[in-house]
Amino acid sequence: MLIIHAADIHIGVENYSTIDPETGLSTRLLDFLKTFDEVVNYAINNKADLVLLCGDMYKNRNPTQTHQREFAKRISRLSLNNIPVVLVVGNHDVPHVLERASALEIFGTLYVPNIYIGDSIKTHLIKTSNGDIQIITLPWIRRSGFLSREDTRDLTPNQINETIQERLSHMIKSEAKKLDPSTPAILAGHVTVSGAKTSSEQLMTLGRDYLLLTSDIGLPEFDYIALGHIHKHQILNKNPHVVYSGSLERIDFGEENDIKGFCSINIDPKEEIGNRLIDFKFIETNARKFNTININIPDTDENPNETIISTIKKFDIKDSIIRVNIESPINLKPIIQENDIRMALKESQYIASISTVTNTKHNNRLGIKFMSNMGPNEYLKKYFESKNFDSNRIDTLMKYASELMEDEKE
Repeated sequence: MLIIHAADIHIGVENYSTIDPETGLSTRLLDFLKTFDEVVNYAINNKADLVLLCGDMYKNRNPTQTHQREFAKRISRLSLNNIPVVLVVGNHDVPHVLERASALEIFGTLYVPNIYIGDSIKTHLIKTSNGDIQIITLPWIRRSGFLSREDTRDLTPNQINETIQERLSHMIKSEAKKLDPSTPAILAGHVTVSGAKTSSEQLMTLGRDYLLLTSDIGLPEFDYIALGHIHKHQILNKNPHVVYSGSLERIDFGEENDIKGFCSINIDPKEEIGNRLIDFKFIETNARKFNTININIPDTDENPNETIISTIKKFDIKDSIIRVNIESPINLKPIIQENDIRMALKESQYIASISTVTNTKHNNRLGIKFMSNMGPNEYLKKYFESKNFDSNRIDTLMKYASELMEDEKE
């Protein structure tokens, strides 16, 4: 029984984008759709028995009609290929107002075949081409919908989180006890688990989000625990596997070094609990690359622009989203040419930023005092004087320099 586990699709993220001339859509929207297509194509080509999408289908709770259309296209492809899909409601899918519908409920309202909405803690018995499977869904829990005012009276935020954890843990265990042990079972949730690492390598600790312990969800009744919410792929536990698939596409530079993808799980329904997971793979997607290029210009550099460009050439920037951070001595900053840097980055997909920071700790190689409020002309004149040019030559050079600067402004 082949099961695909993916999460955090985040359709609607459009930072670092331009408009694609062929489709009229954001280039970043196309990035997110392409990696989602990789999941759909893999499931169809490999005749998957089930697809678990563990929350945050969209960037926000009110996706545009275009975003909903593009998501529905891909869900429809899975449905038409008789592949059941479980859609777990994530924190980005939950509406602010309790009575409002989430963007995922439309599939249940229209009775789209093979689609199961995980908007509550419940068990779904799903028939697949290779037998039945039990899926307990654990959606993102909104405090206001889970605890009454009386429950939270006089409690601190941390105490509220602890109360949610205790109740969720009890509910998961109660639901797990109802499972048929002769049928494979998976917990599919969108939740923060203690010990999970974010993309910045920081452990998730107590704060605004409630946390569950690995022991709260890694129960022996489950053959696999499929999680969403943390964008970094990681395996928190084995026997049973407790796994964050991670997001399919990089959101920003905080995820620059993450490997993005989804999970492929093979379960043998004929085996007993504890022995059913016979294969686990992480399938990497072709996510858009992010590259940060840090360049430090030394005091003695005769040609800082050449140093910057030669450093850029060492990176594989083709089709990447790029930011360049330059640390420069104060006396060299005025002669750094941003236009030349942009030309060197022309093969990139998008230039997020080119920033130059003055390092005042550098010693001035010219032996001259420079003031932070000096303009480019003053810097240039000081440079000519340090080379012992005669006054007539300096006047001539400054005249030409001023004309070039004026042309640049125009």
